[in-house]
Amino acid sequence: MVLEIHQEHASANATEGGVGPSHPGEIPKNGRKKSGMKEKRVSFEGDEHVKPERRKKMSFRNVVKPLSVRKRFLDRRHSRQSSGELSDPSPSPTTTAPMDANGETGGTDQSREKQLSQSSLRSSVEESIDRVGVQQAIDAEAEMEKAHLKYYRLEVHLKEGRDLAVRDWSGSSDPYVKFKLEGKVVYKSRIIYQNLNPQWDETFHVPVRNIDQRMSLSVWDYDMVNDDPMGRAKIDLSSLEPNILMEKRVNLEETNSTENLGYLMMDMTLVAVSEDELQNISSRRKQQSTAKRASIRASKSQLWTSVATITLLEGRNLISMDDNGLSDPYVKFKLAGEKFKSKVETKTLNPKWMEQFDLKIYDEQSLLLEMSVWDKDVGKDDIMGRGEVDLSTLDPEKTHFLQVELEDNAGLIDLLLTISGTSGAESISDLMSFVDDPNRERELIRRYSIKNSLMDVKDVGWLQVKVIKAQNLASADIGGKSDPFCVVELVNSRLQTQTQYKTLNPEWGKVFTFQVKDCHTALEVTVYDEDKHGSPEFLGKCAIPLLNIKNGEKRFYALKDKKLQGRAKGSILLEMEFIYNDIKAAIRTVNPREEKYLEQEPKFKIALLQKNLQRVTSMVGSIIEVGRFINSCFQWESKPRTITAFISFLIIVWNFELYMLPVAVLIIFIWKYVELSITDKYSRPQEEEVYADSDDEYEEADDSKLAVVLYSMRRDREGQAVKPKEAKTSLSEKLHTIERVCQTIQNKLDDVACLGERIKNTFNFTVPWLTWFAILILSVATVILYLIPLRYLILAWGINKFTKKLRKPHAIPNNELLDFLSRVPSDAELKKWQELRPELSRADTPKKKK
Repeated sequence: MVLEIHQEHASANATEGGVGPSHPGEIPKNGRKKSGMKEKRVSFEGDEHVKPERRKKMSFRNVVKPLSVRKRFLDRRHSRQSSGELSDPSPSPTTTAPMDANGETGGTDQSREKQLSQSSLRSSVEESIDRVGVQQAIDAEAEMEKAHLKYYRLEVHLKEGRDLAVRDWSGSSDPYVKFKLEGKVVYKSRIIYQNLNPQWDETFHVPVRNIDQRMSLSVWDYDMVNDDPMGRAKIDLSSLEPNILMEKRVNLEETNSTENLGYLMMDMTLVAVSEDELQNISSRRKQQSTAKRASIRASKSQLWTSVATITLLEGRNLISMDDNGLSDPYVKFKLAGEKFKSKVETKTLNPKWMEQFDLKIYDEQSLLLEMSVWDKDVGKDDIMGRGEVDLSTLDPEKTHFLQVELEDNAGLIDLLLTISGTSGAESISDLMSFVDDPNRERELIRRYSIKNSLMDVKDVGWLQVKVIKAQNLASADIGGKSDPFCVVELVNSRLQTQTQYKTLNPEWGKVFTFQVKDCHTALEVTVYDEDKHGSPEFLGKCAIPLLNIKNGEKRFYALKDKKLQGRAKGSILLEMEFIYNDIKAAIRTVNPREEKYLEQEPKFKIALLQKNLQRVTSMVGSIIEVGRFINSCFQWESKPRTITAFISFLIIVWNFELYMLPVAVLIIFIWKYVELSITDKYSRPQEEEVYADSDDEYEEADDSKLAVVLYSMRRDREGQAVKPKEAKTSLSEKLHTIERVCQTIQNKLDDVACLGERIKNTFNFTVPWLTWFAILILSVATVILYLIPLRYLILAWGINKFTKKLRKPHAIPNNELLDFLSRVPSDAELKKWQELRPELSRADTPKKKK
């Protein structure tokens, strides 16, 4: 601040002793310059120079500067007063004191008193000017600050809710809060599940341009279809005192409702900010919103962290929603933004869906899997129950069998759930960070050694699969590329790799580990193309029997079509290691086979029916041939053959013992072994087709023929005049009944054909492990029958059968012989397991000779 004092003395008699100036430019005796204006300037460091103006009276002018400058001015002023600089009379630098004859400075007493009075007057004037100027400056800055800080930042701390309303059947709610300002949602809290006294503890802030308005908030109950309101309230922002933390209890209410909806507890602070700060807050909120949307788009279009594979098995003891005491249930699943809806099972309370689907998991999303069971209705579907599964409590890379209990005892839902496909570098299933541990290998060998055969009988073996890469895959996208990922399945265990985008030669580099319960199963490896807007597209598949695995061998496997009948494009590079215990495997062989939940009965197809009929006919033909051979011996069609058979019959019957039955079967095994040993030397490998035709075309043709037949039947039916009383069942129901009967016949023929083929393949050493196991059992049976009387064996067998239910109440009834034969592959399974020669890449393809 600059203070300027202008003093003008017009009279020449202003000084004593008549020394006033009579002309301009004269110098009086006291040494002061005479002029028309006397100017005194008081300035301090940091002040701006303001040029004085001539006035007839003393005046001052204030120039407003920041408070910090004025504060320095006052501090300097007080320091000068305390040091005596302003109180002591001192001559002006421009004043010349009168001198005596000796040349010393001196003057009369009157001049000294005049100087002292002028100095005191000047000090008092300056002090009054200081006080008035500083007060005016403070008032001016307060006005300026009040005009400048007319914007605010509202800080809200949402703490908790109390005694909120019930909106779910379970007697609870899933509340969340929405805040609105100027008609826009400025904040939405997270959802607190199954809680009427939620603890949010969330803080947010919003810019406010006008405090003469109200912020509205509403509490909602989250639902999979439509969220239900739980109460509303409004807060007047003008009631908040600036820069003071105020605790608010906000009571919730609804129009036209007297229900007690509870209240919310929150802290609110209204902070005054400048326009620049307000713009910074708004820009930061926009940047955060943009970044959030970009991250969501990136997560949906790029990489997911893992995938939840869900196999919906069945429901049990569901509640009835229809008048007939039944329901038409289906299930909805939701995991953050991922959703799935199952098919509808009509007129049942114990539905069996048998569906499998994937829900992708992204970073920083909720891991709560929500599921709800609905009853399909003509109008609005009715909800039957809800349930949820917290995925964070489940171990990844492992298949879990879950029984989800619905709310209010509405039934049970059985499902299989696997979290796999992790793409992080720290994953234990990542090949780059995988190191073979010799201690782990020694531990596995010790665990599955012969001496530990009776420990944990269900743990038959350990399988490690390294999914390295694939090459020359089929293109599924428009740009000639694919987004492939690989799924590895072992019966009901299912693991998955991450997706490699825009490539036909993906490199996954994943290591999967399975606990093997049955060594007679096959590992299925399937490659899919990820589709952002629908279900994955099939690219290829291969099936590898566990007993055919060669440990540590890295090799390519050719991909096949969906039914594993013909070749698909591409191949996959795998390296596997399989360690198992033979005694545990033998015990598991004579026990019921693990059922694959997703393996449904094949639908009725004319081509499949004809194929099964041909298989049964071929098997029956073989039996008829054996009967004809025996009959030819009786008819003496060949005398040497008949004589040999007759002599053998007499010797065997005369010396027959029960132990000779397994010996006879062993002789058949030995004969087949010798035969195969001889024929394998001269047999040539079967020529495989480059691309085998799929049965889909034939099945589609057969379906079209079936459609024509059904259409003609319907026309014939419509052409007849049928009375309403006689038409008890509709044509569609009759056709459905015919289809079910045909499907039953088709599947029974398949069972009979498979049984005959399995017996044949047992003798043919198709699976050497099973054949040698059968030979071992027959040898032991021969010894037992030779040493132990038959009545003791029958007695032991009967006691075991009668007491089995008492000893093992939950044991599954089984037939050991049929369980053994179920492990032997049929001809259809052998065709699926047949390995094709992998296609070579262009670089590896040998040049053809001219």
